[in-house]
Order: sequence, then structure tokens, then C-alpha cells
Amino acid sequence: MTSKSAKPPQTPQSFEAALAELDGIVAAMEAGQLPLEQSLAAYKRGTQLLQFCQQALSDAQQQVRILEANTLQNFPSADDNS
Repeated sequence: MTSKSAKPPQTPQSFEAALAELDGIVAAMEAGQLPLEQSLAAYKRGTQLLQFCQQALSDAQQQVRILEANTLQNFPSADDNS
């Protein structure tokens, strides 16, 4: 008897790869040609990819905040050097 071994979903290589895969899933689901079981699997994978993308964006926003905090400072203007 053979059993299907559920392998864990792969983590996308990058934000762009996750977004491209998510776009493909949405297109396939919108076409309405997937059987119910495949639709459910695609929906589950889509939610995983969405979470990955949201986390990547959150991480990028945090990095921008840190960079801005370290570089955006009030510099003295030419008038202040009197």
C-alpha cells in the first residue's frame, strides 16, 4: 500500500519568487479549472506565500526605519554658521 507523504512546503527563494508563484496560483484559481482538492491545496499554498510576502515587507519596512533613524538628522544650515 502506498501512502502520499506530505512534504513540507518549500520556502520561496525571494519575495519576488513568492509573488510570482502567488500570481500563478491566483490565475489558476480564477480560471476555475482546478478540482476541489487542488483548489484547497492552492489556497493553502497561497496563504503561506502571502504570509511570507507580508513578513518580507514588514522586515524591509523595519530596515528602512532603522536606516532613516540613523541618517535623517538635522544638519546645520549656512545661516547657523554665523
